Amino acid sequence: MSTLHVLSHSPFTDTRLSSCLRLLGSADGLLLCGDAAYALQPGSAICSELSTRSGLNLYVLEEDLNARGLALPAWARAVDYPGFVELSIQHDKVNTWL
Repeated sequence: MSTLHVLSHSPFTDTRLSSCLRLLGSADGLLLCGDAAYALQPGSAICSELSTRSGLNLYVLEEDLNARGLALPAWARAVDYPGFVELSIQHDKVNTWL
């Protein structure tokens, strides 16, 4: 069973992203939205960790990426709201990290 993990909180203010990364399975996806898009801040330790993680299915909500003035790294995929819905359908479960 695959799970889409959805994070919306800044990775610089708590440990949700680290906890999520420990639980990710190979078929799982990780969607960053809201302030979680800051995980893609170039030069940050978090961005570096994500870029070297093998097999990570990482998505970011395009609207949130653009609102924060961040560029999309080559190893991540941007999705719009219909894409978010499609990811939710493709995975067996959706887990929102509140």
